[in-house]
Amino acid sequence: MKIICSKSNLLHGVNIVSKAVPSRTTMAILECILIDASTNEIKLTANDMELGIETKIEGEIAERGVIALDAKIFLEIVRKLPDNDVTIETDATFKTIITCEKAKFNIIGKSGEDFSYLPYIERNQPVILSQFTLKEVIRQTIFSIADSDTNKLMTGELFEIHENKLKVVSLDGHRISIRNIELKESYEEHKVVVPGKTLQEVSKILPGDTNENVSMFFTDNHIVFEFGSTTVISRLIEGEYFKIEQMLSSDYETKIKINKRELLDCIDRATLLVKEGDKKPIIMNVTDGNMELKINSFIGSMNENIDIQKSGKNILIGFNPKFFIDALRVIDEEEVTLYMVNPKAPCFIKDEEEKFIYLILPVNFNAAAN
Repeated sequence: MKIICSKSNLLHGVNIVSKAVPSRTTMAILECILIDASTNEIKLTANDMELGIETKIEGEIAERGVIALDAKIFLEIVRKLPDNDVTIETDATFKTIITCEKAKFNIIGKSGEDFSYLPYIERNQPVILSQFTLKEVIRQTIFSIADSDTNKLMTGELFEIHENKLKVVSLDGHRISIRNIELKESYEEHKVVVPGKTLQEVSKILPGDTNENVSMFFTDNHIVFEFGSTTVISRLIEGEYFKIEQMLSSDYETKIKINKRELLDCIDRATLLVKEGDKKPIIMNVTDGNMELKINSFIGSMNENIDIQKSGKNILIGFNPKFFIDALRVIDEEEVTLYMVNPKAPCFIKDEEEKFIYLILPVNFNAAAN
């Protein structure tokens, strides 16, 4: 095999597919990036058996062939080459020579035949949305997936399509994030759970153009994202997602309209007094026209007042400050509306059309304060 392409094209492609190289594996071939120049295109592929990414790069194919190169070494070599054309040449023993200007590397590759290619998936009936929308939806929900594998379903996000509506849901047992998107067309029903890792990697490599689209394809076991020259294939998480409808009550006793930036900045300031691992709640004392926020920790205490518009009852309620910060950071509106029932019921942050809904469970601050 012999290919010639610009360093910038090669680095861009290697950066994209390296997101699917496993950090730990017993199969050495999976630690590689496959360069496939066996047809008229140069394709780069990485695959950890759960997530696979393939991207095409522009370049000249002087001699067709396939080679698998150690991803870590290959990425570092490409990154440090001069900004010029790169030639990659292999022989029958998989010896690979990478040259760029006066730099010349000799490394040993592996046979492309041993590489685990991406599964073939029929691409029928794509669900189409803009790159910008998908990137935003992931940003606005991914923070509330669970970190640990104690419940696998919590490490993924629900993607539910009903006619021309896409609903994306994530939860970790303490909070729920929901985004409702209106699609340009109606599609057949889909309800799948996509691994959070997949969505994080898709978000990193998505350019996020408003004028460019992403095509999503669904099967019983996989989801495919296609955008530009890149294809991402991921296994789905098996199982029935949580029934959250009964938790989404529209009843409330207290409704608060508040400036988002003021509330976010205030909670952010309060967390200066909380060491990592301390479970000190932020306490909200809501009265007519005013919300007093207080925090007490081993370091000290803070309180601050914010002007609000309130309808309904006064309330004294406590929350994990991080959960509020996470939700407020991804809301783009200047003003947010909070709905509360009592100090032991969830707080909802949502807009009138319910394009976004964030549910945050309160904490028992009397117990937490002792």
